[in-house]
Amino acid sequence: MKTEVLLPLVGYLVLVFAISIYAFRRRKQGNFLNEFFLGGRSMGGFVLAMTLTTTYVSASSFIGGPGAAYKYGLGWVLLAMIQLPAIWLSLGILGKKFAILARRYNAVTLNDMLYARYQSHLLVWLASLSLIVAFLGAMTVQFIGGARLLETAAGIPYDTGLLIFGVTIALYTAFGGFRASVLNDAMQGVVMLLGTILLLVGVVHQAGGLHMAVEKLSHINPQLISPKGADNILSPTFMASFWVLVCFGVIGLPHTAVRCISYKDSKAVHRGIIIGTIVVAVLMLGMHLAGALGRAILPDLTIPDLVIPTLMITVLPPALAGIFLAAPMAAIMSTINAQLLQSSATIIKDLWLRTRPDQSQNESRLKKLSTGITLVLSALLLLAAWNPPEMIIWLNLLAFGGLEAVFLWPLVLGLYWEKANSAGALSAMIVGGLLYAVLATLKIQFLGFHPIVPSLLLSLLAFLAGNCFGRPAVTASMNTHPEK
Repeated sequence: MKTEVLLPLVGYLVLVFAISIYAFRRRKQGNFLNEFFLGGRSMGGFVLAMTLTTTYVSASSFIGGPGAAYKYGLGWVLLAMIQLPAIWLSLGILGKKFAILARRYNAVTLNDMLYARYQSHLLVWLASLSLIVAFLGAMTVQFIGGARLLETAAGIPYDTGLLIFGVTIALYTAFGGFRASVLNDAMQGVVMLLGTILLLVGVVHQAGGLHMAVEKLSHINPQLISPKGADNILSPTFMASFWVLVCFGVIGLPHTAVRCISYKDSKAVHRGIIIGTIVVAVLMLGMHLAGALGRAILPDLTIPDLVIPTLMITVLPPALAGIFLAAPMAAIMSTINAQLLQSSATIIKDLWLRTRPDQSQNESRLKKLSTGITLVLSALLLLAAWNPPEMIIWLNLLAFGGLEAVFLWPLVLGLYWEKANSAGALSAMIVGGLLYAVLATLKIQFLGFHPIVPSLLLSLLAFLAGNCFGRPAVTASMNTHPEK
């Protein structure tokens, strides 16, 4: 066990718990659900940008993405940069309209919004079950990433690292709630930026300079410096599919959408778009370039996902490696706490309280239930992550694609098409979700496209066809402005 690496990480975890305690003490009384799951809708621009970015940048971006860049080369770095507009799309398309309606309906979850828009209990149940199943897969990926970091960089056995990581996440999410989550996200975003820059500089220096690193890659395999990547994986259809999956489709991710209803005012949205886009650009370029160039230093890794933690202890002094270890750990923790909170909110607000509305004012019961469900979900995730696959990026993308196939069109068309109704939304959810599950499970790719592309296309057609039946839901006008 590497003590020099562990000490900075322990300090970081202590800071995380300190922020969580601070958030717990600042929790406002009177509306537990709004406070615990949305932080009282009080985020400013910087915090909004950081929480969106750190929620979006997960174990896949710090572990899986650089692992793919290690395996496929510099072409994957270019591919990763097509994620650049993700924050702009999320806040630009959802942002104001989503916040206006969320405040009007007093919505706490995405499914609150869907019910207010479509007035369908069946739709809410289907959406809730889809969200929980997909989030269990996505959060398992994050648990695996955290444990692998501790295993490789700090010399902690995988099982022990998994327990340390899982217990930490469970406790600070269960007791701190949304306010602790976003305050930690702001701090973690800064750690991620500094750590990314630090590691990239160390990799380039260790490789003998950028030019020498590229030459070494070319010597290993000329395709590593080709835009098409090793094995010519980066075909036009693959790149188009990837953009839909990790950029455009992000609009339909529930844990991204809920961030768009919890900010303070319009100024926060504008600042969030600018700051968030800059931060995503630095993180995506820095981490994926470090992963690709890392092959010039570590040419023989058998598990690509280990490239970042291995580089940390190879190119950085132990103390700096410990500081940097906090960066990918921050990315993973930010994503998990967002997804854990959303899962807990779905179980409590969208499933349990929908059948027991008389319990909505019982704050003591809700507090215990929220904490208990978060801890139980964490325990299930520990079990699911016990035997990990070699590359987690594909599992993460599988879960994300499922969420997008179910939620994207009901969410976006519900905001912008007044005549959209529950028949159309249900049709889109069922067709998109089932088709994606079948195509992804059987690994079927029409014309070389990832399953998300035909799933979203047919989901849209199903929405339009289903919308011919039923009546438009009665919803309020959108000619309102967010709180100033």
